[in-house]
Amino acid sequence: MQIFNIVIAGVGGQGVLMASKVLSESALASGMDVKQNEVHGMAQRGGSVISFVRIGDQVSSPVVMPGTADLLISFEPLEALRYSHYLKPGGRLVYNKVTINPSTVAAGLAIYPADVEQQIDAVCTEALGIDALSIAREAGNGKAVNMVMVGTVMKQLPITEEVITAVVKQLSQGKGREVNLKALAGGAAA
Repeated sequence: MQIFNIVIAGVGGQGVLMASKVLSESALASGMDVKQNEVHGMAQRGGSVISFVRIGDQVSSPVVMPGTADLLISFEPLEALRYSHYLKPGGRLVYNKVTINPSTVAAGLAIYPADVEQQIDAVCTEALGIDALSIAREAGNGKAVNMVMVGTVMKQLPITEEVITAVVKQLSQGKGREVNLKALAGGAAA
């Protein structure tokens, strides 16, 4: 199997690192080699967060180079635009349409672009925006956006939905397990 490169981007507190863990553990459970790299330093609320997941028969590096990602999963539109240069030609972008003001916008130092979705469409021909927050709330918790986003891309991954679902069950605790599974299914339906 050729290496499948995934970039996951979002804002601190949205669950980027948990989504990366689900995808990495699912690849391992499927018998694939996987390397994961995440930027923890910006994982505080409001900061930009990025994680790389590389899946294949033999993966030597955890870093996805710009222009090589098969899939970009973004939990926020501006983060999708910020990291769109990681996509290879024909790569796919799935992003949550719900905006979160970065700290520079909240402090009045910058303006959130009103045309962010048009800019995304201009740089990526394979982009799909969804309202992941609404789907997560329907599942029982707005914080489950990360599982909605994983569910949305399940059919595009070299991993079966059954394996991903089993890993989400394993990693989730208590009431969160039911919510995460509903969010995963809601994302798949979207």
